[in-house]
Amino acid sequence: MSRPARWLAATLLPLGPAAIAVLRLVLPYDTTDDAAVVVRKVAAAPDTQSLVVWLGFLGMLTLVPAVLAAGRLTRPAAPRTTAAAMLLLVPAYLTLGLLVAGDAGVLFGVREHLPEPVVARLFEAVHPVAVVAGVVFVVGHVVGTVLLGVAMGISGVVPRWAAALTTVAQPLHFVAAVVLGSHPLDFVAWGCNAVGFAALAVALLRAPREDRVEARLPAVRGSASRR
Repeated sequence: MSRPARWLAATLLPLGPAAIAVLRLVLPYDTTDDAAVVVRKVAAAPDTQSLVVWLGFLGMLTLVPAVLAAGRLTRPAAPRTTAAAMLLLVPAYLTLGLLVAGDAGVLFGVREHLPEPVVARLFEAVHPVAVVAGVVFVVGHVVGTVLLGVAMGISGVVPRWAAALTTVAQPLHFVAAVVLGSHPLDFVAWGCNAVGFAALAVALLRAPREDRVEARLPAVRGSASRR
């Protein structure tokens, strides 16, 4: 990677998780709320919901290139684990646009004073693909981030604490969002993801040129291929 490309990737790495961390903190409704409750809560805080849409848009733009940059670092020493993580994470974050569109649709509905049942229906059942996207997102980003954290630990490109933070980030997010309904804990969970990715950003800036890395890793590749 050229120096400008490295700096761009290093900037994007923590930016996406940090944006989602703030989004989860300020989100005016709970993940477990039914559609009617979501509409009422958004109607009570439309400006906050607008911020949620902007933060989701920022995450949509940055998370896919961020995980690809992370995979570039972990792949030489943990190729299989990295590949599994990418196969889950990239599709998951590509679906984020549909989820953001749902939040934007609710905001439009309440601002235009559309009937609440219509807005609720728009949020929960605009098209079956939205349900599929939700499943791909939840499974992909939770399991995929765990695998990426494992790959970070195997590869040794970051300190062990950074790999551990990344590994636990999304299971903690799931507990915070689905089990406990705690926005502050959800902020901490995505914050762990952002810190882990920030460590990857530092590693990316410090990494030698890729052709030199390839020359130094034949033995590592042989052992990693068995993982």
